Amino acid sequence: MTEPLHTELLQLAHEAARRAGALLRDGRPADLAVAATKSSPIDVVTEMDIAAEKLITTLIAEHRPRDGFLGEEGSTSEGTSGIRWIVDPLDGTVNYLYGLPTWAVSIAAEQDGETVVGVVAAPMRGETYHAVRGRGARATGAWVGERRLACRPSPPLDQALVSTGFNYVTEVKTHQADVAQRLIPLVRDIRRSGSAAIDLCDVAAGRLDGYYERGLHPWDLAAGDLIAREAGAVTGGRPGERPTGELAVAASPGVFQPLQGLLEDLGAWHD
Repeated sequence: MTEPLHTELLQLAHEAARRAGALLRDGRPADLAVAATKSSPIDVVTEMDIAAEKLITTLIAEHRPRDGFLGEEGSTSEGTSGIRWIVDPLDGTVNYLYGLPTWAVSIAAEQDGETVVGVVAAPMRGETYHAVRGRGARATGAWVGERRLACRPSPPLDQALVSTGFNYVTEVKTHQADVAQRLIPLVRDIRRSGSAAIDLCDVAAGRLDGYYERGLHPWDLAAGDLIAREAGAVTGGRPGERPTGELAVAASPGVFQPLQGLLEDLGAWHD
């Protein structure tokens, strides 16, 4: 029963991401304003984050009323089916607020605590990425037809292009900047897109050699982490751990271990 179920979950995640992406792309008001803040005054929520999450959870609940939810904007319920949806309706809210194109809709489905389906839609790129556990990762949009994703062959760490992100809490962000300053001379260069979901998909698509960030939540990385792993990347947190809020790392296999070890030495996970 697993294969048909996962196919059903994938199709539903695709449809929800497509509709939410269209709402966000086409419905963005010219006078878009901050509706609320979270961890700090610059960690913002817009009315469109809230509208997109409502669209996604309503659509999924119509088809699967017994499923649970964990949503960034508060749509949280336990469910009774063994399936839980992890939803980030707008990953890259500050980019979206400023009219920058790097933002995404991220939807993952867990079965008994393990992520089995992930979809990330990046409407301004015209791209959608998806993965099913054990069945690889694929994308549509920038390529003819559907493309099977594969991370890049691993370069030496000093030739690796690595992306990261920064927290909205000043003390944490200051420490992250210090880590990045010490990391830059040891890699090819560092990028910062403002969307964890897109960074993880860019590792999967071979556009980055690696990515790391501290302070992520489950909705930031659930779908992208699965997509990266199914494309052949290695993901984790601190040595021996899965990705957590302390640290999330994703990279091609030959880059992962030296990058993870270097980040541990640099104290990337510290307060």
